[in-house]
Amino acid sequence: MPAVFSLENETIAYDGFTALEQVSLTILPGEKVALIGKSGAGKTTLLRRLYQLRPSDSAFVHQHHALVPQLSVFHNIYMGRLDRLSVLENIRNLIHPSRARLRQIRPIAATLGLEGKLFEKTCALSGGQQQRVGIGRAIYRGGEVLMADEPVSSLDRVRGEQIIRILTDTSKTVISSLHAVDFARRFFDRVIALGKRRVVFDLPADQVTDDRLRSLYG
Repeated sequence: MPAVFSLENETIAYDGFTALEQVSLTILPGEKVALIGKSGAGKTTLLRRLYQLRPSDSAFVHQHHALVPQLSVFHNIYMGRLDRLSVLENIRNLIHPSRARLRQIRPIAATLGLEGKLFEKTCALSGGQQQRVGIGRAIYRGGEVLMADEPVSSLDRVRGEQIIRILTDTSKTVISSLHAVDFARRFFDRVIALGKRRVVFDLPADQVTDDRLRSLYG
């Protein structure tokens, strides 16, 4: 089975700073992979590097949402496919959303608890609601891979669990950074831990023990 991603002893740097060193990993189609580690360990850097390798058939949930605040929830979700549609169709839907696009986007918004907010400006929403809009945009974009950078950081645990379930159930291959380690162990097949600019361990989720986590975060 061809790999979705493969890195071999790769060093990842930006602005003269080495963020990760000697990273080797292979991710296969259908895997659900969680990235864990302390803040600054390189999780976002690794996600961005992987996204660079195949942006055309991947969707990305940004940690800081990356929404257009003056546009509605509908239009921010619609932007997930902006580069896949014609200029004419994009202009039409900016002025007056088509029935076809509404039929596609309404169920996504409803699944995320945003059904009553579809035509509200995103700047009027709470941080947690904005985060769900960003997730909706990624789901609407679709593709072979969904990558998410702390997708539930602004949500309470109940809503966060719902969103993680949606992401892992609706996407073929998922790679997500998480602070909630229990979510990583419960909802993902595999956990990659980063620390001191390197991969500390790469294990099936059911082999990530409390001792390993204490060592990682201690």
